[in-house]
Amino acid sequence: MDDDALLTEQRAYYRAGAAQYDRPYAEREDLRELLTVVDELPIAGDVLELACGTGQWTPRLAARARSVTAVDAAAEVLALARARTPSPTVQFLEADLFEWRPPRRYDTVFFAFWLSHVPPRRLPEFWNTVAAALAPGGKAIFIDDGPAAAAEEDILADQPAPAALRRLDDGSRYRIVKVFHDPRTLTDDLTALGWSVHIRPVAGNFIGIAEPPDKKP
Repeated sequence: MDDDALLTEQRAYYRAGAAQYDRPYAEREDLRELLTVVDELPIAGDVLELACGTGQWTPRLAARARSVTAVDAAAEVLALARARTPSPTVQFLEADLFEWRPPRRYDTVFFAFWLSHVPPRRLPEFWNTVAAALAPGGKAIFIDDGPAAAAEEDILADQPAPAALRRLDDGSRYRIVKVFHDPRTLTDDLTALGWSVHIRPVAGNFIGIAEPPDKKP
């Protein structure tokens, strides 16, 4: 089964729901606390932020980075991110992350709550893209839901990829890709791809720091 239609619906969900995107951060203290972990992470130099959404993480990255390039596929959330982060060191780009290839390398590639939206069959290619975006000595840093978060979702069966059903305030419904990675399995999978990785649980989430397979500068 092809996951293209599922990914198209996922993008439509985030475009239509841009105004609701920040609601979980307003309602959940654990998410607000999670934002503060940026100060504990090895974020430095030129940073590439994938799937930046409305920019909840972007200003925190900018405070630690020389520059930030923040990419998302949805123009509606990018408009909110630009308003939230009026910094001359931050550049926002609209691009489909499954097609876009970074034109340069970065010291840090960061993505929060994005890995769970990547269909499993696309993961090796995704990680190859991340590796190609990293400068020698660079690190990928990622944050996402752990398996326990599945209890809060309306999980769908018989889809082209693990998926959940999301509803917006207007009653519209959208399928999204939602993969609840087990940290141990994810560690094994990345190790098999040649990455050096450490993933630690934080409440119901996890934080990963990974270095790509050795490559020539």
